[in-house]
Amino acid sequence: MNEFAFGKQESTRVGSRLHTKSRSARAFRSKKEERRYWILLTSLIALGLLASYGLLVYNNPVPVTSPSFIPVVRRRMVAIISMVIAAICQSLSTVAFQSITNNKVITPSLLGFEALYSTIQTCTMFFFGLSTFLSFSGVGAFLFQVIAMVLMSLMLYGWLLSGKYGDLQLMLLVGVIIGTGLRALSSFMRRLLAPSEFDILQARLFGSVNNADPSYFSIAIPIVIIAAIILLTYSKKLNVLSLGKDVSTALGVKHQVGVIIGLILVSVLMSVSTALVGPLTFYGFLVATLTYQAASTYDHRYIFPMALAIGFLIITAAYFFMYHVFNAQGVVSIIIEMFGGITFLIVLLRKGTL
Repeated sequence: MNEFAFGKQESTRVGSRLHTKSRSARAFRSKKEERRYWILLTSLIALGLLASYGLLVYNNPVPVTSPSFIPVVRRRMVAIISMVIAAICQSLSTVAFQSITNNKVITPSLLGFEALYSTIQTCTMFFFGLSTFLSFSGVGAFLFQVIAMVLMSLMLYGWLLSGKYGDLQLMLLVGVIIGTGLRALSSFMRRLLAPSEFDILQARLFGSVNNADPSYFSIAIPIVIIAAIILLTYSKKLNVLSLGKDVSTALGVKHQVGVIIGLILVSVLMSVSTALVGPLTFYGFLVATLTYQAASTYDHRYIFPMALAIGFLIITAAYFFMYHVFNAQGVVSIIIEMFGGITFLIVLLRKGTL
């Protein structure tokens, strides 16, 4: 009997040691996973650069020796810069938002950024007419839309994440309600427009890098760089915040302050992306979902670079194939949104809940 008990205790110790060896506090569980990560990241970056190079020079109607070749490349460079900005904003903000909320299904779009953008555009057309709508462009209009979306999110955070409310799930619910109400309002006003006005408005509400105005870059690029750098330096704290309120508080992190700072950075990135290229509802979700599959780590110092590489590759490859292979320039964002929506449904059905 004693020998049996001794053998049982010994086997328990061996199993405990084996289990302990399989666990690690490092970003990757093994050298093999780390090596796989770097190989995959390097490959994705190379493919993204190859797709962007193809967008610049492939099927250029002007010969390389012609003086007009460089101006054509410069015009295409505007679209590439817009893709880079959209990839940075959507990928970083979606990953950070899902980590803060501890939910891999919901996205920043649920807080009504895109709904507010469409409402601003629709109200301009509805109340001030076509001429004012067409003149509602430039740096001033861009800043107005960014500031309006950021202020809306700040008011939402300040109200629902302070005092007796202090509930992240309540904030998400109110964000969904506000977004649904704004979409219903803008949809109602669009139905009352003349067909010609509706067509012009709908073209601007359609997410596309062709909507980007190069004059916006002098403001958008510094904002995105500053917000992205702050968010990247915030990676270690996001690792803790993603564990939930109770665990992060027990580890000495001020959860509420950390959540508010993270959501402010998310709102800035989402506002710039939406005001620059228009609504991209499921693009960020598609990027984040693929990132979690590609980067087998919890550490945001490695998740963020992978998300950037995947986001840039998706948008550049989609535009390259639709422009130069299938000759379907107007359906790029539709294809991205379709695959993103399908991915969203698959994840939701497999998870069974939000």
